[in-house]
Amino acid sequence: MQLQLALDLVDIPQAKQVIQEVEPYIDIVEIGTPVVINEGLKAVKEIKAAFPHLTVLADLKIMDAAGYEVMKASEAGADIVTVLGASEDLTIQGAVEEARKHNKQILVDMIGVKHLEERAQQVDALGVDYICVHTGYDLQAVGKNSFEDLQTIKRVVKHAKTAIAGGIKLSTLPEVIAARPDLIIVGGGITGQNDIKAAAAEMHGLIKRG
Repeated sequence: MQLQLALDLVDIPQAKQVIQEVEPYIDIVEIGTPVVINEGLKAVKEIKAAFPHLTVLADLKIMDAAGYEVMKASEAGADIVTVLGASEDLTIQGAVEEARKHNKQILVDMIGVKHLEERAQQVDALGVDYICVHTGYDLQAVGKNSFEDLQTIKRVVKHAKTAIAGGIKLSTLPEVIAARPDLIIVGGGITGQNDIKAAAAEMHGLIKRG
């Protein structure tokens, strides 16, 4: 299992500062959608340049024109690019094809997908690298999480790696670890803590002992 740090509410200098503190404890750093909206792919480029040994994920949440957008993210230095599971099969296929040209990976974000089990099977057949269950901010605010959804996709996904995102905290991490996803994505559970280094270190330790 790997730990991905999601950076959403920062600018580029703040992102670098956070990564410097937690760098030993994370496997993947995510340049979140809000950062990409505010800073553009420049954020991906600068973070990859500053931390070349870290895997960088660009959370573009692609819904259309995937070949072009994956190409641009790859040029900026992204190692993994996100596509929405609700998008057309052709869009996801286009993302995978373009990613392969650049030796990059595709994570499909299943946020908002209604028929999760059926769609996870379909997406798994398209050759993607990760399938991620994700409870967004709006649903987290009313107490929702993705733990049951992870169990659902774990039953049917045969080829892709599985990932989970959305509201994971130190207190809920053991439950997530028990479900054995390949990738655990944490944002505020690290960045919202008073001591982000200690939080990242503790989470990393639990995951690696997993």
